[in-house]
This record gives sequence, structure tokens and C-alpha cells, in this order.
Amino acid sequence: MLKTMGRRILHTGDLGSASVLKVITNYLATANLITCCEALVTAKAAGMDLNTAYEAIAISSGTSFVHETESQVILNGSRDINFTMDLVKKDIGLFQAVADRAGVPLEMNPLMISIFDDAIARYGEREFSPNIIRRLEEATGLDIRAPGFPAEMTDDEPEEPGYEVIPKGRAQGL
Repeated sequence: MLKTMGRRILHTGDLGSASVLKVITNYLATANLITCCEALVTAKAAGMDLNTAYEAIAISSGTSFVHETESQVILNGSRDINFTMDLVKKDIGLFQAVADRAGVPLEMNPLMISIFDDAIARYGEREFSPNIIRRLEEATGLDIRAPGFPAEMTDDEPEEPGYEVIPKGRAQGL
């Protein structure tokens, strides 16, 4: 049944482990979003063409799923990914709680929480999360838009049957 509903199935372990992994991956996506915003604003401030900057990042070691998707709706100006700042704040707050329980002294996540707290105070909690870039646009006076990018993210991954993902170093069936 899972193979019909989804593309990739990963058995994560004990009850609750998938929830921990979900907040970890959402934390990484948020870090990627913030750094993509900083990179695009810096590219514009340095006089770079944003279409060229987007493509250079996409074909380099700096690329990520977040860049290839969210940077496009940022550059379009819609910033519409149907995910809001309050949801990001919840996810990175949950990540912080996991780290705190595990005794991990994080440095980046508290800063990201502060960045989103500021953005929520400025723009409201239901603002689309890619509008985190507005803080930098306002600070620099720059408009980070470029022609030719879509207004919404689309899933162009081809339909295929789902399959089970086996972690590296683990024998299949264990």
C-alpha cells in the first residue's frame, strides 16, 4: 500500500523516529532557504544577473532541492510554496527541542529561530516562508526578482511505482 501512495519508503526504526527525522529534514530545508536568500541578495548586490546566478548555483556544489524549487518562486516574486512562517518556526522549534533533549549545543538553529521571530513580527505568521528574503531586500533596498521563473513550484518528477529505500551499509530485509 505504501508503494502505491509514495515514491520512496524508508523504515526509520522505533516509534517516533520518523518524526525526529522529519524535523531534522525540515531544519535543513530552512537552513537552505535562508542561505539561498543570502546568496541571491549578495549576487544582486555584487552586480550579478540573477538568472545567471540561479543557473550557476544549480550546476554547482551549492545547489540543493530548496534552491532548485524555492529560489524559482522567490525570483518570480510570488514566493508561493503554500508553506508559512509559523510552520517553519514550529518545525525549527521542534528541532531545537530534540537537540536540547539530546544535549546538543546548537549554534545555527537558535539564530534561525531569531531570524524567523523577526520576520513573523514584521510580516505576520501566515506570510509565505520564502518571504524571509524580504528582510534582506529591505536592508539593501534591492528587489530580488528575475524574469522567466514560475509562480508556483511544480512536481515534474515522473510518476513511477514506489520503492523501498535501504540505508547504505544495511542488508536488505533487515
